[in-house]
Amino acid sequence: MANLFKKWRDSLQKTRETTFGKIATLFGASEIDDETFDNLEELLIQADVGVKTTLDLIDTAIERTDDLGLTKTLQLEALLKEELSNLLFEAEEPDFSQKPTVIMVAGVNGSGKTTSIGKLAARYKNMGKSVLLVGADTYRAAAADQLEIWAERVGVPIITGQQNSDPGAVTFDGIRAAIAHDIDVVLIDTAGRLHTRYNLMEEIKKVYRVADKALPGAPHYSWIVIDTTTGQNALNQAEAFGKAVNLNGAILAKLDTSAKGGMVFAIKDQLGLPVIYAGLGEKIEDLELFDKQSFIDSIFTKNEGN
Repeated sequence: MANLFKKWRDSLQKTRETTFGKIATLFGASEIDDETFDNLEELLIQADVGVKTTLDLIDTAIERTDDLGLTKTLQLEALLKEELSNLLFEAEEPDFSQKPTVIMVAGVNGSGKTTSIGKLAARYKNMGKSVLLVGADTYRAAAADQLEIWAERVGVPIITGQQNSDPGAVTFDGIRAAIAHDIDVVLIDTAGRLHTRYNLMEEIKKVYRVADKALPGAPHYSWIVIDTTTGQNALNQAEAFGKAVNLNGAILAKLDTSAKGGMVFAIKDQLGLPVIYAGLGEKIEDLELFDKQSFIDSIFTKNEGN
């Protein structure tokens, strides 16, 4: 566990140094006053927590500070961490009781979607699951190529279609093949073009519907990959996807390179989604089950020493 926390702490150095490190300097032996909350509000917004989420946090912090009779800013730090923890769900691995378990993954191009799918495939294979990749992004030639590279790298089969072919048909064929070959997990890569949003969302809806036709109840999980380096903009994109399909989880990509880690706290508040996994590096094993306590402790921990 110590090594895992060190991985979280090391990966979140950028977020800690550029944003939450400034918040940490507010807390100490000094007295709590109105300026304390003004400064905290400003820094939380700068940390990309989001205006609405920040204002709700400040209101709650002020109310609880009064109720508990807190006087020192060090006490306020513990309270803030507790409230931030309340903004995050506990993450759990998927329930693989359905066979195959079908997981549809959405996200805009460049978000880290296909890379995250590759890392998921490796994770589940290491858990002893058989995995099939399905390339339902048939409109971007590079998408299928990239997914095939991951399939070869991880050592799992893949089903793709010709460029511009029907993504629904590819999805149907993939799920039926998984049933026929007794595959445990199907990971579906969907189109991620945002500049033609209406067409994109119609394609996503179709993939979602066709999955259910191929296997009633599928997809069992619909996750959005969120590029944490883009902060609040990523939440707006995720909200658009959420209106098209029934999302039930988020994957945080590029968390290790983001200075905008505060946006993680807005995901539950604004989208109502649990964060399932977080990308903490470029290696194939660097997709970790999201640990909310490690995340919070890492963005507030001091940098000196190991």
